[in-house]
This record gives sequence, C-alpha cells and structure tokens, in this order.
Amino acid sequence: MAKKLKALAGSVTDNQLASTIKESTQQIWLAGLGAYSKAQEEGGKIFDALVQEGEALQAKTRQSADEKIAAVADKTAGTWGRLEQVFEERVARAVASLGIPTRKDIDKLSKRMAELTEVVQQLLDAQEGEAPAAEAKPAPAKKPAPRKAPVKKAPVAKAKEAVAEEAADLLSAAEEAVKEVKAKAESVLP
Repeated sequence: MAKKLKALAGSVTDNQLASTIKESTQQIWLAGLGAYSKAQEEGGKIFDALVQEGEALQAKTRQSADEKIAAVADKTAGTWGRLEQVFEERVARAVASLGIPTRKDIDKLSKRMAELTEVVQQLLDAQEGEAPAAEAKPAPAKKPAPRKAPVKKAPVAKAKEAVAEEAADLLSAAEEAVKEVKAKAESVLP
C-alpha cells in the first residue's frame, strides 16, 4: 500500500495525491467496517459452536468420572468389609484373652439356669405333692418296732432329694457365674 502511494505521489500532483489518499483511507475504513461486521456474524456462530463442543466434552468427562468413582466405591466397599471383619476378630480375641464371656456365653448360661430352675421347681412341686398324700393317709396302729436300725428312705425319694440338692447347687453356681460375668462386663465395657 505504501509503495502504491509513493508511486502515485511521484507522478501525480498534490491535489491528486490528496484525493488518492482520501480514497485509500475511505477504502481502509470500509474494509475495517466490513471485517468488524463479518467478525460479529461469525463470532456468534463460532461462540455457539464452542458452547456445543464444551457441553459435549463436559458430558464425556462427567461420564468418565462417574465410572471411575463407581469403580473406586466398589473397591472401597470390599476393603471396608474386610477391615470390619478383621477388627471384629481382633476384638473377639482380646475379649476372650481377658476372660470376658461373650453374649453367646451369657445367653447359654441364662438358658441353662432357666432349665435348672424349671427342674428344681418340678422337683419341689413333686415333693410337696407327696408330703400331703403321705400325711393324709393314716398310719395303721402298730406296736412300735424295736429299734434295730434307722429307717431307710425309699430309693425314689432319695434320688429325688439328691437331684433337688444337685439342682439347687447348680442353680446357685449358675447365679454366681452370671454375677461374675456381669461384674467383669461392667468393669471392661463403658
């Protein structure tokens, strides 16, 4: 452009030079306005195209991130399960080494104590049932026999008495064991 102006300047007069400069300036101005208008038209289209590409990229990125999060969550869930199992096993071993009975042990003792209580109650009921029957029956009038040896109890009565005593002993032992278990549990557990 500058060369063109110099070439024209050399061959043309000052008036023509001013006219040529004015015309060139006008063309530059119009070219600038055209470029600006074109940029506005194309700029909106380009902006819309960029927004669409950004939305597509965001959707792909979100899907990929969700897949990776799901994979990590699966691995984490398995790890937490194993960690929980290991923790429970170690706590159970520590409790066992301290001699603290477990809930299972306490339940077992409680069940056994209930069974023994029932047996003792049955024996007591049976014993009470025999006592009135024996008292209700009048003894025949006999002459007292000479004392040779102490009177022996019937074997069934002896057995019942022995079982009742054993059940009472077991019941008291079970109650003591439960008291000890509760005391240990209270001293160890918060």
